[in-house]
Amino acid sequence: MECISIFDMLKIGIGPSSSHTLGPWRAAERWISELKADRHFESVEKIKVQVYGSLSLTGKGHATDYAIMLGLTGADPVVIPVEDIHKVVAEIKETNILNFGNERKLVFNSEENIQFNREFLPFHANGLKFEATLDNGSKKSKTYYSIGGGFVVAEERKNAKKKIASFNDFPYPVQKGDELLAYCKKEQKSISEIVLENERALRSDIEIDNQLQSVWSTMLECMYIGCHTEGHLPGGLNVRRRAFEMHKNLMTTAGPYDAPDNWLQTIRLTKVRFRQILKWVSCFALSVNEVNASLGRVVTAPTNGSAGVIPSVLMYYMVIENHDANFEHIKKFLLVAGEIGSIFKKGATISAAMGGCQAEIGVSSAMAAGALTELLGGSPEQVLMAAEIAMEHHLGLTCDPIGGLVQIPCIERNSMGAIKAINAAELALDSDPAEAKVPLDKVVQTMWETAKDMSSKYKETSQGGLAVGVFLSDC
Repeated sequence: MECISIFDMLKIGIGPSSSHTLGPWRAAERWISELKADRHFESVEKIKVQVYGSLSLTGKGHATDYAIMLGLTGADPVVIPVEDIHKVVAEIKETNILNFGNERKLVFNSEENIQFNREFLPFHANGLKFEATLDNGSKKSKTYYSIGGGFVVAEERKNAKKKIASFNDFPYPVQKGDELLAYCKKEQKSISEIVLENERALRSDIEIDNQLQSVWSTMLECMYIGCHTEGHLPGGLNVRRRAFEMHKNLMTTAGPYDAPDNWLQTIRLTKVRFRQILKWVSCFALSVNEVNASLGRVVTAPTNGSAGVIPSVLMYYMVIENHDANFEHIKKFLLVAGEIGSIFKKGATISAAMGGCQAEIGVSSAMAAGALTELLGGSPEQVLMAAEIAMEHHLGLTCDPIGGLVQIPCIERNSMGAIKAINAAELALDSDPAEAKVPLDKVVQTMWETAKDMSSKYKETSQGGLAVGVFLSDC
């Protein structure tokens, strides 16, 4: 088992999908690096990419072809200006020329050089194969799998003995929830403190704080952009953005603000009633996933399709529960959320192509519920109880995006997942964990068993559920 950092679970990237967009993007970058390491990069004359399974069936709606082209140009999803994405892709399509690795211009026809196959590869539902024809006529190929949350593995990794980071590198290696609780009890530490010690095995305190600040800043900016952008989402469903109007109606207190931080302070002055709280949480969640659906920059948490749950619940804490909340609160929240997500990844999956939407919205809701519980004063046992409650009520949730787009029902599901997370936290805080009937590890195991039993129609293939019950022509 490899150690999983919270920064593996909370990545900055481009929407609309961590597995179908960010994963292929990273795979393309990785392939270029391996070609260079093998001294083949300068000899490449032609490129061909084969996309398989769920990655193919919903690839167009998830902008998988865009991601592959952008990755092949060497663009970085963390820093590329969002406004440049369409320009780069349009230029490739118009000229049939791709600037390979931003170093060599190759003939590249996106319709011919990227092929979508309905066939599923055996290791994972999201497979893609890169093939290069060299100047001597020989071919070099590599198959990768996008396994959810922007994680990418190569085919041969199934039998690899050497790991990049050893699981034992962490002072407190955690595979399951009960192991995490054992460390907390033995060391008399909170979950966030245990996780922080593990992160210190990988990077300095300054690096940890800087990266966490970048994660939060990206989340806050994403909510800010989503709440201040009106119009319709791209893709053909003609989905109208709702966060803009919802935000405008909620801003009962007018105040000057010209940046996300000032905006947060202004929201703290608005009315606080139950209906307004529900609307604010929904507004924050919708705003993130509307940005995500528009190929905007978001934080995978743990995936792009579920990117709105964690920031909206953290924002709820900051604007409703604690007006004095600062970076230390944000830090604790993200540390706990990342650790809970890693437990689900190790014991089950965070890939909708493998587990349905329970693996995305369900996991993100569990992450947010546990993190909020610690901020509200809950014990480590109550933190894991909250995560269990949130997931328990997402078990069996299908992934059935209409038109293969991360819009319907994905955007609204983030709002529902956020509300469930808050509810789960409150239930856990008012409960005695010793009386709990279902531990977190059992619900993780059950989620994985449920995932294996689910029909492939409901695993991000757009072959069942709403995806076939509602047609583009209906929209």
